[in-house]
Amino acid sequence: MSSLIRAQVSASALRGNLARVREVAAGRRVMAIIKANAYGHGLVATAKCLAGADAFGVARMEEAVALRDAGIESPVVLLEGVFSAEQQALAAQLRFEIVVHETQQLALLEAAGAGQPLVAWLKVDTGMNRLGFRPAQFADALARLAALPGMVRETRLLTHFACADERGSAMTGEQIARFAQLTRGRGQANRLATRLVTSLANSAAVFSQPAAHGDWVRPGLALYGVAPFAGETGAALGLVPAMRLVSTVISLRDVSRGETVGYGATWRAARDSRIAIVAAGYGDGLLRSLSDGSPVMINGRAFPLAGRVSMDMIGVDVTDAPPTINVGDQAVLWGPELPVENVAQRAGTIPYELLCAVSQRVPVSLD
Repeated sequence: MSSLIRAQVSASALRGNLARVREVAAGRRVMAIIKANAYGHGLVATAKCLAGADAFGVARMEEAVALRDAGIESPVVLLEGVFSAEQQALAAQLRFEIVVHETQQLALLEAAGAGQPLVAWLKVDTGMNRLGFRPAQFADALARLAALPGMVRETRLLTHFACADERGSAMTGEQIARFAQLTRGRGQANRLATRLVTSLANSAAVFSQPAAHGDWVRPGLALYGVAPFAGETGAALGLVPAMRLVSTVISLRDVSRGETVGYGATWRAARDSRIAIVAAGYGDGLLRSLSDGSPVMINGRAFPLAGRVSMDMIGVDVTDAPPTINVGDQAVLWGPELPVENVAQRAGTIPYELLCAVSQRVPVSLD
């Protein structure tokens, strides 16, 4: 049975976006961030499509295990690390790389003793104030990892930017400088490598901060063809949107001047109008905050949203359409012809939220 609403993901767009990242960050290794169900694009399918990445980054153990269960043998990095001895043992068994960002995680490694050595990414908090060791704690944390050759076969360093999506942000430059000052020469001082491998750049920094490319870049949003900068689209960065969220017209209604449409009667017809009802709502991932007038593409033409987004349906004002719109016609909610960045702006949010909000009931196909 075909679904009324579906997310169509382009394999060629995903691969092309990875190639574009490699072009911009030439010579760097790429950790493809596929957490949160690959930003709504399908975790396992996306990983298989992006097999050319040097590693995958996920947030949670469940995501990492799903990749191994699917037969994916690429390096997988647990971006939030592990939080119990059981998770620590499982990470070693399945050859996951772990981010270490707090003292409890150091203690887990120390308590484990000798075992299957793994790669540890030591996270430095250079100003995000979310995860990572503060500058005053960094040297001690690095020394503790260096003292665990039976558990840690390689230590790498990373940080995360707070404002890289704001072009020209002074804070990003400050974080880059702080990271460089903290980490300069640390490998030799701790009897590790002469120079420790580093990773700083997310999607925004890949395209705006060449000085932050380090040894590894960690693109997420850019891989899906979406710009991380407000007011820009992926196309301006040489990216191609990978997802087209498509639904179906399920009814057409004639609404007289003065009548209203939808919950709360917030939209009132200024003239005799024709409304297309499309099978898409907040139960599918559309945000209720989408405003009247937000564009929906039907048969290749943009028409304005009419009324509030409900759980399963939206109304679209197609009064100005030729009389060729019919029940069963395709409606595009976002895609290459209607950038998700523009839709997110109309919803008062960021494209990350729209993509990640695509619900479990929406089938995802990768072609």
